[in-house]
Amino acid sequence: FKELIINVREYEKRIAVLEDGKLVELYTETNDDNNIVANIYKGRIQNVVPGLGAAFVEIGVKRTALLHFSDLNFRSLERAKKGEKYSADKINSLLKSGDEILVQVKKGPIGSKGARLTANVHLPGKYMVYLPHKRSIALSRKITSTKERIRLKKIISAIKQKNSGVILRTDSKGMSEEELKREYQIIGKIWELIEKQATYAKPPVCLYNDNDISHTLIRDLFNSKINRVIVDNKKFRELMLNRLKHMNPDLMDRIELYSQDSPIFDIYGIEKEIKKIFMPRIYLSSGGNITIDHTEALTAIDVNTGRFTGKTYYEETIKKTNLEAAVEAAKQIKLRDISGIIIIDFIDMGEDSSREEVMAILKKELKGDIGKSKVYPFTNLGLVEISRKHIRQNILTRYSYVCPHCEGRGRIFTPKSVIIKINRWLQRAEFFIRQEPIIIYINPAITQSEKKFSSYFSDTFKIEFKNDSSLHYEQFKVVLKNTGKDITEEYNS
Repeated sequence: FKELIINVREYEKRIAVLEDGKLVELYTETNDDNNIVANIYKGRIQNVVPGLGAAFVEIGVKRTALLHFSDLNFRSLERAKKGEKYSADKINSLLKSGDEILVQVKKGPIGSKGARLTANVHLPGKYMVYLPHKRSIALSRKITSTKERIRLKKIISAIKQKNSGVILRTDSKGMSEEELKREYQIIGKIWELIEKQATYAKPPVCLYNDNDISHTLIRDLFNSKINRVIVDNKKFRELMLNRLKHMNPDLMDRIELYSQDSPIFDIYGIEKEIKKIFMPRIYLSSGGNITIDHTEALTAIDVNTGRFTGKTYYEETIKKTNLEAAVEAAKQIKLRDISGIIIIDFIDMGEDSSREEVMAILKKELKGDIGKSKVYPFTNLGLVEISRKHIRQNILTRYSYVCPHCEGRGRIFTPKSVIIKINRWLQRAEFFIRQEPIIIYINPAITQSEKKFSSYFSDTFKIEFKNDSSLHYEQFKVVLKNTGKDITEEYNS
């Protein structure tokens, strides 16, 4: 039984995917999200620069965006003559300042550079990419079966409009004609709505926000496999109904409005599950656990038996822990939207059949993942490598940042280490302030944890220690007693 639970607030929208009451996927959107990649705009040409072979286009964002000659769509340009050959340095014969143009963001703005645009607009779906300005049919290279390629091409040829093109994605493999036809019709209707808006809208204006969570909801999440949708916002429910009316009216009666006083995510136990996303260690029902560690190069997931010892013998303990870990690891990869290289360090198993079982479970749990993941076989060290495509900024990065105190270590210094740190500071400052009385402010936890605190410091200095609970555990502050001047940074390493 699959449900979508939707929580809408003025500053945030969240969609939880539940399977038999358990959270399996989470999608969020906040007001400060500024990703514009794949958005479609009706823009206005600000100026054309033949020397660059490009035009600068105003699309309604902070900086003008760049449209290069190589990204033009000649079929949609009024000045483009059929059969005529054009070059980048002659772009001003095709585009003029003030022209209105339909464009899509190809690459987002970076630093002082504006976004990169293309006039070859496309609309992505789960199984296909709709190409409104092309007529060809292409298939993913990962679909290697000749028989399957012929079958898919035959289906699309029968349902495709003559003036549009399609790229069939890897996920289309094995899909029925009914499913492919349904998605093609949905995307086609989205394009019709964009065209209607483009006719009357005044540039610069966004006609299609691919990063709007409501598009993700309708296009990728809400299908015939979803039994029920519960949303706690009347306006958002009406928006969904309005879009479904044009795209998939059969699903409209599955949307319910939540009207209770208690927060919807609390009632369904989702809030408690979300808290686990920010924890490095997740406990398994058997007593084992997995630890998730993010680094710049990869994400490491370590599997531990914890307090679980098994009822009969060690191999059973290992296998059961690894099977549970495979399910939980896949769940956390999707929930946290972990991308790039992922390494899972399973507990070494002696039997090949056990490895095969764990691998089968892991692949099963990742099947259908929007992030498109690939699982590689066990290495000799018992490691499993996973590569997962980046879809959006992961939830940890969105809602948290590196701790400024522990600097991402996840650990803090012992009281004795902090005392040693202060002594090193005093050594560096000794020549300059030996005769000056000073006050050193420290967190009270340091003095409380070390009984012989004062014995750690030399009589060379005239030191007075004062507790300051506003200081972090690892911090200290040194001031000159006579003037009150803070000199901490002057002698830091």
